Amino acid sequence: MRKLLIPLILLGVAAAAAPRLLKRAFTPPKREVGQIPEDFGLDATTMWIDGPNGKRLHAWWVPVEGVAPAVIVLHGWGGTAADMLPIGPGLHRSGFHALFMDARKHGQSDNEDFMSMPRFAEDLEAAIATLRARDDVTAVGVIGHSVGASASLYAATVSESPDAVVAVASFAHPGEMMKENFPFPAPITWLILQVVERMIGHRYDEIAPRNRVGDITVPVLFMHGENDTVIPPTDSIELHERLPGSRLIVVPNGTHSDLDRFEPYFDDVDAFLRTSLAAAPA
Repeated sequence: MRKLLIPLILLGVAAAAAPRLLKRAFTPPKREVGQIPEDFGLDATTMWIDGPNGKRLHAWWVPVEGVAPAVIVLHGWGGTAADMLPIGPGLHRSGFHALFMDARKHGQSDNEDFMSMPRFAEDLEAAIATLRARDDVTAVGVIGHSVGASASLYAATVSESPDAVVAVASFAHPGEMMKENFPFPAPITWLILQVVERMIGHRYDEIAPRNRVGDITVPVLFMHGENDTVIPPTDSIELHERLPGSRLIVVPNGTHSDLDRFEPYFDDVDAFLRTSLAAAPA
């Protein structure tokens, strides 16, 4: 009995400590804000959005003159609004208001105990609600990258849905994505995934874009780099096939985070957003 009791006690201690340890392990890397809107010729103001759990979300608001559609730009895991600024001039030339936001625990937004894809979606919903309350905004589109893309798709199935989504490098299933990227033996990976699922309070199958994309009723454009080694392009291809009427662009030689490879396709994104947001109900 003693030989059996000791391992059980150790396992119990490990299980109790795991959520706390995983919250630390899953803390996104804190990056310095290396660039600001002015570096790209953008006249921006700082906006603070009331987010979930009493947290404040930092954003840069880049307006155009008059009444126009707005596009929210949401970064991926460990990224910031600053990372996404290179697409700002194009959005401005196209006549869109633009909101570059930091999710909780990222950039200049307030800290949080942990983040997850559903929490990215909660932050996005808060930003959508804020823009819909403005008199100078006619419709709200979203460009999301990586986890931000998956969160954008998730948000499109809930109450504060955007009017159009550009999902760049979305995963199809969070559990599968993490499993592919964890450098651990299978039993340890399985245990971590179980603990993370309980920690975030959502079943992977429940929040997976694969299982929710069929409920989306707004226009969606999927984009993915051909050489993405973090999330394979087959994920976006699968999501596109599961959502009739959606569009798909696989960027030749594109990687997960190199926006330069995606730049030649901005005209396609612009045309998609113009058409989709013009058709959005007032």
